[in-house]
Amino acid sequence: MEPLQQLTRKQLDTLQRVGRLATADRGVPLKQLARALRVRSPTALGHLTILESLHLVRRHRGKTRLTRYGAACLEEYVRHHRVAETLFAEAGLSPEDSCEAAREVDLAISHRTVDSLCQAESHPKVCPHGAPISPCRPARGGG
Repeated sequence: MEPLQQLTRKQLDTLQRVGRLATADRGVPLKQLARALRVRSPTALGHLTILESLHLVRRHRGKTRLTRYGAACLEEYVRHHRVAETLFAEAGLSPEDSCEAAREVDLAISHRTVDSLCQAESHPKVCPHGAPISPCRPARGGG
């Protein structure tokens, strides 16, 4: 199972916050992260523990940062979401409704499925909000 498919929405939100709050030279402290997520520190720590076990974040001296793998996972999540949004918009949903519908499925679909959907839609360049959609990755062997 792919990392995105293993995450809950709250864990993804935590990963996204770490990505937004941590800087190149400084990680994000637990209290700041908890405040940003509007949860208590033990709850945020629980999410971080799972993310760390999946090698998506690294904690050091009370600060958390994304790993390269975590950053790549977030990029892939954005791609999943934007491809799904595009499909829902093609079905006639408004950009806002497309976004909500995409959030219902974007964690559940595999990279292979997203690539297939992207190809079926002739590789859309932007989502309904005008944000860019990264291209499909080269085909991988196995599977």
